[in-house]
Amino acid sequence: MFSGGAELPSSLGSGRVGIRLIHRRDARTLERLLRENRAWLEPWEATYPGIPGPTPGEVSLRPTIKRMLRQFDEGRGVPFVITYDGAVVGQLSASDVSRGALWSASVGYWIDAGHAGRNITPTAVALAIDYLFATVGLHRVEICIRPENAASLRIVEKLALRYEGRRLRYIHIDGAWRDHDSFAITREEVSGSMVDRLAPPS
Repeated sequence: MFSGGAELPSSLGSGRVGIRLIHRRDARTLERLLRENRAWLEPWEATYPGIPGPTPGEVSLRPTIKRMLRQFDEGRGVPFVITYDGAVVGQLSASDVSRGALWSASVGYWIDAGHAGRNITPTAVALAIDYLFATVGLHRVEICIRPENAASLRIVEKLALRYEGRRLRYIHIDGAWRDHDSFAITREEVSGSMVDRLAPPS
């Protein structure tokens, strides 16, 4: 179990890539990255039907981070930042953590455009899945991706996640209900670690 706001182990890293628990002090850096990557991220951002939302990076992320950390304390999610050579370059969250008869979570992420295509995000996702299986004790992790999001589809391809099917009009993204393809993996499907499935990040 994870609770009490405890730090994630410092060993959550592979080469130059790392993930760690998000801190309130990360807000300013993440806000800057969201502003600088507005055009890059907007097609994949969640929206709320009928409610015009604020532009990411134009409002403080501190309340959002506070909420994420509360969910971490309650065992309902794990909010990470993605780092490269120690610098924050993106964000990754395990959300909808379920116990009971399911023991599952969903993973979502984004990265600075200047760091895309360098195996950083696949490595961060692999580290997160390894943590969720080995430390949190989950049985299943899923990632849902818009069929048009070629970059994200390459991530699940590299990690050899299993395709489970298409969810029609599943999540409100960029102003409309969008189809998503569901990919998943269970602990039984992993021999060794997820990071072992990847080439070293560039």
